Amino acid sequence: MKALVYTAPERLVYREQPAPVLPVGECLVRVEAVGICGSDMHAYLGHDERRPAPLILGHEAAGVVVDGPGKGSRVTINPLATCGKCRACREGRNNLCPERQILSMAPRQGAFAELIAIPPENLVEVPDHVSFETACLAEPLACGWHAMRLGAHALGGLLDTKCLVIGGGAIGLGAALALKANSVADVTISEANQRRVPALTSAGDFHVITPDDILGQEPGGYDLVIDGVGFSATRAAASRAVRPGGIIVHIGLGDAIDGLDIRRMTLQEVSFIGAYTYTPQDFRDTAAAIFDGRFGNLDWAECRALEEGAEAFADIRAGRAAAPKIILRP
Repeated sequence: MKALVYTAPERLVYREQPAPVLPVGECLVRVEAVGICGSDMHAYLGHDERRPAPLILGHEAAGVVVDGPGKGSRVTINPLATCGKCRACREGRNNLCPERQILSMAPRQGAFAELIAIPPENLVEVPDHVSFETACLAEPLACGWHAMRLGAHALGGLLDTKCLVIGGGAIGLGAALALKANSVADVTISEANQRRVPALTSAGDFHVITPDDILGQEPGGYDLVIDGVGFSATRAAASRAVRPGGIIVHIGLGDAIDGLDIRRMTLQEVSFIGAYTYTPQDFRDTAAAIFDGRFGNLDWAECRALEEGAEAFADIRAGRAAAPKIILRP
C-alpha cells in the first residue's frame, strides 16, 4: 500500500509500505480521508518521544471497511483502542485506560496510508449523506466536545455562560462549535494566525480576537476558558481571562512548562481541568451531532492528496495554511 511515512524530524516520504496484518476480530479499513492533527505536527518536528521515526502518523480518519466485521460499511474511526476491562474502561473513561493504544503510536501504524487495522467497536457508521471529509472531523471535534462537557459539569451547566476558546485550529474551533451546539450564545475565539479569521467567522457566530486583545481586556471576564493550544503563553492568558470561581479546561499539548498563575487561581478558586481526547460516548455524541448538522456545514477544511502531504505539513509549519484543518485523501 502507499503511505506517507515520517522518517526524521521535518521529513515525510510518500512510499510503498507493507499493508497492516489484520489481528483476529479486527477490521481492515480503506482510508478515504484523514486529517492532520497538532500532535502529528509535534511528531513531525521531533517533539514527541512517543512517536519515534520511522512511523506512519495520522489518526483522524474515515473510510470503508474492506475486511472483517461490518465489511462494506462507511465509517468514521475512534483511534483509541483500549482494553475494555480496567477500572477506567468499566467507568466509560476509556481515554484513561493504562493499556490504551492509538493509531499513529507503536504498535499501531497510523492513517496516512491506504489501509489501517482497528477493532470494530471503534467504528461509527456514517450515513450516505455525510462525506468522508466531513466524517473524519469526528475525532478532532470530539476533543472539543469532551472539553465542553467537562467544563459544563464543573460549572453546573452552561446557561448564560461567557466562554473563551484559545486557539482557532480544529481542536479550538471544535470546542467553540460544541459550545454553540449546546446553546452557549457568547463564545469568543482567540487566534494568532489572521489567515484563519475568515474560516472561523464563517464557521459560526463567534467573536474572533487576537491574543493581544485578551491582554487588553480586564482580567476575569470569562466563566469558562478552553485552551486548545497548550503553551505557556496561552496558559498565562487563560489564567488572566478566567473569572473568580471559573473553570479552565486544558486540551492543548504545546509544551509542559510554566504559564499558570497559581497564586491567582488559588486566591480566586479557579479550577483547572486537563482534558485528554474523549470517551467512547463523547465520540458517538460528536458523530451524531455532525450527522444531524448541529456543528453547521463544516466546510472550513482544506483537502489535498496524500502524496502532497509533505508539502501540507511544511505549509502548516510555516504558517501558510489558512484553513483550521487540512485533510489528506489517500
